Amino acid sequence: MTDEAGPDLRLVHQLRAITIELNLLGGEFAQRNRLHPTDLRALVCLLDAARAGTPATPGLVGAQLGLNSAGTTALLDRLERLGHVRRVRDTRDRRRVLLAVEERAVALGQAFFGPLISGIVETGQDFSEPELAAVRRFLGAVQGIVAEQRAAAPERPPGTPSPADPTAG
Repeated sequence: MTDEAGPDLRLVHQLRAITIELNLLGGEFAQRNRLHPTDLRALVCLLDAARAGTPATPGLVGAQLGLNSAGTTALLDRLERLGHVRRVRDTRDRRRVLLAVEERAVALGQAFFGPLISGIVETGQDFSEPELAAVRRFLGAVQGIVAEQRAAAPERPPGTPSPADPTAG
């Protein structure tokens, strides 16, 4: 299909192009820092949880990344060994393990992604608040549609690793 098919498809094509560029950039960051791409997704998941005030647990990471318990443990062990994450006991429930991103990992991310974030924030300053509200509403709706699609995807056959499973391949 071509962009001449209509403005709605142009939006889809732009979102796809942005997704590819972000994935390539994330892959570059992961490679430079000896991380698996799933490691980066896990760090983003943990940072998002911290920003939202949500307790970050291994279960949350596994659920958000589509990993089984063994894959989640391997991922967290690797991130801990690299000094990016630490496990801490929940002070209210000593049986529960919480995860915290180490300052070293935050600094690496800021050094690499800071210019991108600054550029996006700067670009947003060219838009009025009603325009930004429309963009946020649109992107939120797209995110919801993608999440619904992912949730509705057929389950993988037993024994087939998740594409996000860092122990696969």
